[in-house]
Order: sequence, then C-alpha cells, then structure tokens
Amino acid sequence: VQLQASGGGLVQAGDSLRLACTASEGTLGGYAVGWFRQAPGKEREFVAVFDWTATHTYYADFVKGRFTISRDNAKTTAYLQMNNLKPEDTALYVCAAEIGGEGPRVRPDYSGQGTQVTVSS
Repeated sequence: VQLQASGGGLVQAGDSLRLACTASEGTLGGYAVGWFRQAPGKEREFVAVFDWTATHTYYADFVKGRFTISRDNAKTTAYLQMNNLKPEDTALYVCAAEIGGEGPRVRPDYSGQGTQVTVSS
C-alpha cells in the first residue's frame, strides 16, 4: 500500500488541523495506521495509532484529549484531528501502516511522505 499524507499547514496556537493519510493503492483494511512526528533537531516520536480493526486507539500522553485518530468507512483514508494546537506540536507528521498491527504502537511496514505542521505562538 502506498500512503500519502496531507493537510498540514501554518496555524496559530489554539487552532485546529485535520491531517489525512490516504492509501493510493488498495485500502487500509487490515492495517494498523499511526502517525509519527519529527521536529528539527529532535528524534522521531510516536503520536497516535489505531489497530487493524480500527476499534482501538492509542495516543502519546502529550496529545491525549487534543488529537483524535480515525478512519473513514471506505477504509481508504486515516485522519488525525488535531485541536488546541501548541507551538511544540510543530513538526513533520508522517503516517505509517503495519499489517495486522494491534497497537499500542505502530511498527511501520509502509510509510508515507510527511506533511509539515507549523504552529505559531
């Protein structure tokens, strides 16, 4: 499966963004899909994932209550709804898929190109 991330942009603190991770070939059915982020000079960090059934979700502590991960009914697109964004959320966000993944993290079998999120204070 090929993944394409989109939806990033430049916003102000407190704003919202919705990132999308779209499967360009096939569907996301049977895959755990998650998001990582990497800021300049920092290590990549896990953000959120749903398991292969899309019924269980897991989040990094720093996004709990602000971010929501989901998948559309067609199983072609995964979303990361990000609310109450903070400047420290600024990073390149990358989506990844793991065949049959059960969480609470995602071990990528496939990764897409990232989408940049920049939050100004």
